Amino acid sequence: MNKLKIFLVEDHGVVREGLRAIIEAQPDMEVVGEAANGREAVLEGPRLSPDVVVMDISMPGMNGLEATKKLKEICPDAKVLTLTRHHDIASIKQLLAAGAAGYLSKQSSSTELTRAIRVVAEGNSYLDPTVTEKVTSAYVGRTPGTGVGPQVKLSEREQEVLRSIAWGFSNKEISAKLDISVKTVEAHKANSMRKLVLSSRIDIVRYALLQGWLNDN
Repeated sequence: MNKLKIFLVEDHGVVREGLRAIIEAQPDMEVVGEAANGREAVLEGPRLSPDVVVMDISMPGMNGLEATKKLKEICPDAKVLTLTRHHDIASIKQLLAAGAAGYLSKQSSSTELTRAIRVVAEGNSYLDPTVTEKVTSAYVGRTPGTGVGPQVKLSEREQEVLRSIAWGFSNKEISAKLDISVKTVEAHKANSMRKLVLSSRIDIVRYALLQGWLNDN
C-alpha cells in the first residue's frame, strides 16, 4: 500500500514529536520530513514532494501563511492543512485565499487530525467544525461572487452531494453515505458546479456557508 507522505512544519519540537507519533501510528501515513519554520518548509518541500503538508501558522521568520503561498507556487500538488490556535475570521479567509486546503484547530483530537489529512489528500477541503460558525457569520449577507442567481435550482441529491463535500467528505465516503456510485457523486458535483458557476472546492465551501448548510449538520 502506498502511504500518504506527510511533511510537518511546526516550530515547537515537542509538538512535532507528538504529531509524528499520531501520524505514524496510521497504517496509511508516513512522515517524510520536518521543518521548524516557513523558510525551511519552502526549501525542503520540492525535495520531499509531500502529499500533505501539516502547517503551523504562528512561526518565527516566515510564518505559515506566507509559507503556504510560496509552497503552493512551487509544489502545486501538495495539499496544505493548516494547524493553529488562531480562530479569527481574517486568518481563516487569508489561509483559504493563500491556497490552504484545510484548517484545523490545535485543540482538535488526534482522530480529527488524521481524518483531516485524509480528506485534503483526496483533493477535498476541510474546515474545522469549531470555526464554522465564525466563518458563516462573516459571509452572512454577502453574495458568492460567482454570478449565482435565485433562479438556479439544485436537485435534492445535488444539494446532498455539495453539502457533504463542504463538510469535507471524500467522494468514496459520499458514495457510501448516499448509497450511490462514485461516478454518480462526481456527476452530481460537476452538474452542481456548472449550474452555480463554481470553480473550486473552496467555492463549494463558501456556497454552503451562505446557504447555512454548515450550521445544522
